[in-house]
Amino acid sequence: MDDTDQQLIALLKQDGRASITTLAGQLGVSRMTVQTRLDRMRRDGTIRRFTIELGQVGLDDLIHAVMMVEVKGAQTASVVRQLRRMPEIVDLHTTNGVWDLVARIETVSLPDFDRVLRQVREVSGVTGSETSLLLDRARG
Repeated sequence: MDDTDQQLIALLKQDGRASITTLAGQLGVSRMTVQTRLDRMRRDGTIRRFTIELGQVGLDDLIHAVMMVEVKGAQTASVVRQLRRMPEIVDLHTTNGVWDLVARIETVSLPDFDRVLRQVREVSGVTGSETSLLLDRARG
């Protein structure tokens, strides 16, 4: 990844809906250069998806949780690949200690939340998990 790729990613973080033409103008490169780089970064997994960021009103309507996941042996990479495919997992981190992974989950309803928990537990290589619902953001 070079400086142009990093600048392109930074621009997309600011406005994921920016047009290829706008991005090319901001970067000082051709539209074809931007399109080629985007295609490559999507193919190699650098960019997984284009999404939106909800304001607080939208966030309050979602079910938020943190799930700690235990992985069997050397299967972490495989488990991570499978979990990244789940759109409800909005953040996924490797960690040390008792748990191998920490996932932040957002769903639109409790039935969806239950479905996601079951799907994670069914992933080959997952040997245990513990989930906590996030009730309210500590402000201050």
